[in-house]
Amino acid sequence: MDGEGTADFSSAALAESHSAVVVFVGDRAYKVKKPVDLGFLDFTTVRAREEACRRELELNRRLAPDVYLGVRHVVDDAGDTRDWVLVMRRMPSARRLSTLVEAGVDVRRDLRELARLLAAFHARAPRDAKVAAAGRPAALLRRWRDNLAGTEPFVGGVLDPATVAEIDRLVQRYVGGRGALLDSRARAGLVVDGHGDLLADDVFCLPDGPRVLDCLEFDDSLRYVDGVDDAAFLAMDLERLGAPDLAESFLGWYGEFTGGLPVASLVHHYVAYRAFVRAKVACLRYRQGMAPAQATARQLAALALDHLRAGEVRLVLVGGLPGTGKSTVAGALADRLGAVVLRTDQIRREIRREGRGEIHPEQPSPRLPAPRGESGGVRGESGYGRGRYTPARVHAAYRELLTRARRLLARGDSVVLDATWKDAAERDAARRLARDTSSTLTEVRCVAPADIGERRIRARVRDLSEATVEVARRMERTYAPWPQAVEIDCAGRPEDALAAAWAAVRDPTQTGLSVGSPTVSPPTT
Repeated sequence: MDGEGTADFSSAALAESHSAVVVFVGDRAYKVKKPVDLGFLDFTTVRAREEACRRELELNRRLAPDVYLGVRHVVDDAGDTRDWVLVMRRMPSARRLSTLVEAGVDVRRDLRELARLLAAFHARAPRDAKVAAAGRPAALLRRWRDNLAGTEPFVGGVLDPATVAEIDRLVQRYVGGRGALLDSRARAGLVVDGHGDLLADDVFCLPDGPRVLDCLEFDDSLRYVDGVDDAAFLAMDLERLGAPDLAESFLGWYGEFTGGLPVASLVHHYVAYRAFVRAKVACLRYRQGMAPAQATARQLAALALDHLRAGEVRLVLVGGLPGTGKSTVAGALADRLGAVVLRTDQIRREIRREGRGEIHPEQPSPRLPAPRGESGGVRGESGYGRGRYTPARVHAAYRELLTRARRLLARGDSVVLDATWKDAAERDAARRLARDTSSTLTEVRCVAPADIGERRIRARVRDLSEATVEVARRMERTYAPWPQAVEIDCAGRPEDALAAAWAAVRDPTQTGLSVGSPTVSPPTT
């Protein structure tokens, strides 16, 4: 390997991964593939290692052409090729991103430039039907299953069985209900031939811009990913290094340069996937004799589970009589979950305005005087069983409520449904929706003494709800039992009611029916 840099052995060093060894001499780095078969890669032959080296050279020159210099062979005394070496320009270890982050150095400018570089890389990356297929539900689920299968020998020893089981369950539920979301991103050309292995150890922050090394070369299909999935790998690694704020900033900048991030649940899902990929790698390193890798594997599996939980798509029913405080609870829950809140009160108004649901603008129903504070008075058409509260119109409002919720859930948004939910049939329809969309269901009923509820109704000004004290009293007499709901006492401070409702959402064991049970068909292989 004549002419390959300066041979200054005083600064020689060695680094090792699960599949390669890198020797640093002078201003060069020499990477040799290990002759191993790890299931997902097989470098046991000289020919396979040569192909891997050449493929790594070609692919990494896309992002760091001045770092990847060439491929050389190693010969024995007889001149026969014994192995192959990838030759690279040696990067300054002090400028490694992981080193800088762990030292507390401000790398925000570097990360912003890296986000810009990655966005530009993705913009020009190849796209075709084969690449797009790798971002669809069956392919994503297959990747998860391959990684879960790869950790099976370590479950019970290195990894906690309950953690892995919950990861598997949450993955199947999310992917099973988000086919429309994943397919739409594949159709939109957002699945690209990316990097596939973007770790902080392989990024160097240089004065003239970041250098990104060591993309995934041994399986093209694992490099064909949603661009956000590619960026999520580094976000995961930054969080692992104890810098979740940098992870969030990096993803935000990537979204800025690409036209916006997708729904938060999908971002969480991709971060979780990347954490579990590295958990599997840590398990392999543990088997190769690296004892500290056991703790790393557990840390990464826990990180994956945290993000899968954060990315659960939820359907929350918040019900109760008028004046019990359900809209206050629903709005606060939606804020905390980052969810969309839908109200039947708003939908009833929209149905009327659009002339649907047997209400015709050109033939308005008579409007009656509505003296506020009188128990027998009605606001406009709000008398119970009349006007907007006829059974047909009430059902039309719930039907529209669930139709909108279905669209949102399918695209990965959590939804809070603010309605009275007095009829068991409407609740059953919501439960079917949760099952159909593989969404986690929580049912909450807000309660308060009648005198408090009536006082709140009388005090309303310019509220979406047109329910009167009369309506509330009549609803109470026909309110169907709701044993599946967690009752929330809303008579006191709003923050106490919210805390109780939040506990119900975060602990599904409190509810009688908390989870849809989707059936996910195995992908075609």
